[in-house]
Amino acid sequence: MLEIKGIELRYGAVKAVRDVSLRVEKGELVTLLGANGAGKSSTLKSIAGVLKPARGTITLNGENISSLSPEQLVRRGVAMVPETRDVFPDLTVDENLQLGAFSRRFDTKAVAATRQQMFELFPLLAERVKQPAGTLSGGQQQQLVIARAMMSNPSLLLLDEPSLGLAPVIVDKIFEMIVALRKSGVTILLVEQNATKAMKISDRNYVLSLGRVAAEGTAAEIAERSDLKSIYLGS
Repeated sequence: MLEIKGIELRYGAVKAVRDVSLRVEKGELVTLLGANGAGKSSTLKSIAGVLKPARGTITLNGENISSLSPEQLVRRGVAMVPETRDVFPDLTVDENLQLGAFSRRFDTKAVAATRQQMFELFPLLAERVKQPAGTLSGGQQQQLVIARAMMSNPSLLLLDEPSLGLAPVIVDKIFEMIVALRKSGVTILLVEQNATKAMKISDRNYVLSLGRVAAEGTAAEIAERSDLKSIYLGS
């Protein structure tokens, strides 16, 4: 479904990603691991159209999407949940969900069906449907931003640090929900600092170090690497 070949990503003169290549097959859950600053979030932003590659290509279902806008990519089935966990605080839970469906707003029956699916997957949101999103806890807001992304009916979901800053019991629930989303048929590319939990649910993993792919494979294959700590820390 997704193939990245040799992308370089820059913030001005600073290279955030130097040479990353990876692939995600349809239906897979693939995780990007690595220390802070390794280039994980930048890679997701490039797939979502927020950050354009200085070189290299990003292909989705055979189409080069490297120059497309975020809006165009949403319409092609790409949705991203950023690590900032931003909700529209003054809008209700339901209004946040409706904004997630903006690209399909004229297909009211399909939007209503997706909304109901999200309430079944995230029952807490159904209980708080009229509550302002800004009054939700961190874990509740994380559920909302994932559900809001799913309202666009994506085929590829990009998750950036979904467990960041959450209590352990909430982290467990978030990972259960990620597994449920994957079982529903959504392809997922996950960036996660909790490597142990992430590798337990992933099909394959890539470890980024200093803007490059330093290791790839299943959880067992990566665990066998004697140099994993040095790779992970970029030393």
